[in-house]
Amino acid sequence: MGRSRRAPDAGRMVPPEPTQVDLHVHTCRSDGLLEPSALVAAAAAAGVRTLAIADHDTLAGYRDLVAPGAGPLPPGLYVIPGLEINAVAGGLDVPDGELHVVGLGVDPADDALEAALAAQRGRRQRRFERMAARLRAAGLGVDAQLARLEVTSDDALGRPTLARALVAAGFATSVQDAFARFVGRGGPGYVPREGLGAVEAIRAIRGAGGIPVLAHFFVAPSRRVLLRELIDAGLRGLEVHHRSFDAATVASVGAVARDLGLLPSGGTDYHGDDETYAEAIAETWVPPEIAAGVRDALEIGVGA
Repeated sequence: MGRSRRAPDAGRMVPPEPTQVDLHVHTCRSDGLLEPSALVAAAAAAGVRTLAIADHDTLAGYRDLVAPGAGPLPPGLYVIPGLEINAVAGGLDVPDGELHVVGLGVDPADDALEAALAAQRGRRQRRFERMAARLRAAGLGVDAQLARLEVTSDDALGRPTLARALVAAGFATSVQDAFARFVGRGGPGYVPREGLGAVEAIRAIRGAGGIPVLAHFFVAPSRRVLLRELIDAGLRGLEVHHRSFDAATVASVGAVARDLGLLPSGGTDYHGDDETYAEAIAETWVPPEIAAGVRDALEIGVGA
């Protein structure tokens, strides 16, 4: 989350028509702010027709939507069960020392995947507690602010939660500022992540019938060797369209996806800190054929 989700004004992609596809959004069941039902309603109202919930290390948001008594989804909206795993990079020189793997179309009932995600969530909670302690030791205690944030699930415990508390306490001017100065890599509250590596994350997603997609990897053109290694391990997609990508980045990452035979994906990576969902999707372009490719891949079992 340390990198801005909004592309710079110069070179920003201008959607040629309203975007109907968003394959990367977060709810309050991980580090987003909106309830799953509210996010789905906002997406449908904005004209989205294919949506993937990609909460970190949990399928709780998707399960909320399909639980008995939850009510029908908005008509015309196809919701894909997904998740995002922040995988440790094992010393690789990659942004923030992590590789983010989105899993599209995973089976929410897969026991092996749920066990892996439960372990991830346990590590996330321990890391959160260590980071809060480090902030406290640095004179940046945010315990009172955390109590007032009304976090609804342990799944939501992570750096964005701490960043919001730092803003509420007056230590930072924005979530991005909090990441840059306090909880990002090298900051006084930073603790390295522990958990699944990228290959393990890819295999967990594939084992649950999903399509593993490397998310917002803007350095893809200079990391082809790494990408080929991940493809050998089961990687099947690359996020070509992301709200933080300018036109040149979309073109260069898209060329890598084509050259390596990776399924293109894309989305807003919406969390809700800086704007409404309608505002975020209005600045994001994901071509409609992206959704068709993902849905076709899931139907023919490419992710299995």
